[in-house]
Amino acid sequence: MRAHLTLKSSNSKTGAIPVSTTERASCGACPLKKAGCYADDYHLSMHWDAVSDGRRGTDWQTHCEQVAALPDGQLWRANQAGDLPRKGARIDREKLMRLVAASAGRRGFTYTHHAPTPVNIETLYLAAMAGFTVNLSANNLAHADELATTGLPVAVVLPISQTANTSTPQGRPVTICPATQRDDVTCATCALCARGDRPTIIGFPAHGTGARKADAVARVISIKSI
Repeated sequence: MRAHLTLKSSNSKTGAIPVSTTERASCGACPLKKAGCYADDYHLSMHWDAVSDGRRGTDWQTHCEQVAALPDGQLWRANQAGDLPRKGARIDREKLMRLVAASAGRRGFTYTHHAPTPVNIETLYLAAMAGFTVNLSANNLAHADELATTGLPVAVVLPISQTANTSTPQGRPVTICPATQRDDVTCATCALCARGDRPTIIGFPAHGTGARKADAVARVISIKSI
């Protein structure tokens, strides 16, 4: 598994924090895969391809060592493109926990579309207890309700037109990512997604060159639980 650590992101939404990119093979079953994923935007997609084919990045152990070298207390985002390392549909617990250990004392966070199976949820709880926040990625508001029953933090794709705070069908509050609505807010200044104990789901209106495809996924009323 290859990954690349950018020490200072140039993304206007994340702000100048470290971000990582994990090779495309890390992505499993995801309705946005080549069908609206924001990471397939032109420049990020080229970088992602270079990490995936070995032109950029490092092996996993070296990547973990780079994360461990970040300053204490540093906020950083894993997987601006890509997902957690996996073995088939199962999160690779050994690799993830190596990363979590490397991130100790720092404020690491990410998102995952890997299936919320009992073994995957157990792995994510272990990461959370060690201080690394993994948000479960929901495809729509009904799916967000399903994922919220795990007790883990949830982020959800919303229709392009949804720019105000809302709620799920079961009444759970959904806060629109402030960085998508205000130029003076970034991940660096907000850090809400890094809080595993937050009382709200975070909503991301579909964006990027594949926004209309992502919008179609977000508008599905309900999906079958995995």
